[in-house]
Amino acid sequence: TMQIKARITFEYQSGKQAKIALKSLNPDNIGLIHSKIKETRLIYDINADSLNSFLATADDLLFCEIMVEKVLELEK
Repeated sequence: TMQIKARITFEYQSGKQAKIALKSLNPDNIGLIHSKIKETRLIYDINADSLNSFLATADDLLFCEIMVEKVLELEK
């Protein structure tokens, strides 16, 4: 079977913002995605067994990240 792997890294202004983003994004991403925080970066490793599954997961992650960025902007 095919295995597709990717790493997506989001950079924030602070570690606090990275933690907020992690808490906001984690409920949707159980299973195909593993996440970790490194200083001000939120790092996602995506593992999927089909291109459709990978694209759907990456699309969901990016869409949710856009929402998180908007919320973080409101906090400034």
